[in-house]
Amino acid sequence: MDFSQLEGRNPDRVIELDLPKVAKESLWLTLLSAVILFLANALLHGVFRQGGFEVTFSLKGIIVGTLLFIAGYAVLIVVHEAFHLLGFRLFGGVPFKEMAFGLNLQAGIAYATTKIPLHNRGMRKALLLPLWMTGILPAAIGLWTDSYLVLFLSAWLIGGAAGDLAMDRELKTLPGDWLIRDDPEEPKLYVFSTDPGPDDR
Repeated sequence: MDFSQLEGRNPDRVIELDLPKVAKESLWLTLLSAVILFLANALLHGVFRQGGFEVTFSLKGIIVGTLLFIAGYAVLIVVHEAFHLLGFRLFGGVPFKEMAFGLNLQAGIAYATTKIPLHNRGMRKALLLPLWMTGILPAAIGLWTDSYLVLFLSAWLIGGAAGDLAMDRELKTLPGDWLIRDDPEEPKLYVFSTDPGPDDR
């Protein structure tokens, strides 16, 4: 289908996030990820020793760790959205000039969008790329390096992908060649069937 055919056409379906529901899912996903990753790291690096659970704290360590977490989270949020843009390019062939990136200060979120529709299979990959690159990959690095800071960051970024996962759950029920257009301002996706209509047969 020529993308120009979508101009003036009403979508066959609109996928809109239930933000309060996504916020709850994000919280639970963050907590679950943190628990699983911390336990996995403890077992992997032998923190559970014969003498019991060994952990040490220091005020300086807590302050430095908190500052590093805040800085790292802010950077990774931006990187998360940048990977959406990269996904639009890699999986949808969208020119970078047709993409937009910004911050919604009122909602307290960063966003990445494009006016160019992607086929469903490409949009799903673009949606989940940040989860892999800013959530799963850092988790693997944190486990490898025995870094609870990196693991905590990855848990937050995995939880932060709850909206992307919710969108993907809806999209995976649709044919891969259908066209998906992102809403530039709201958490919505407009779905266009590529099945031939009565006038196209």
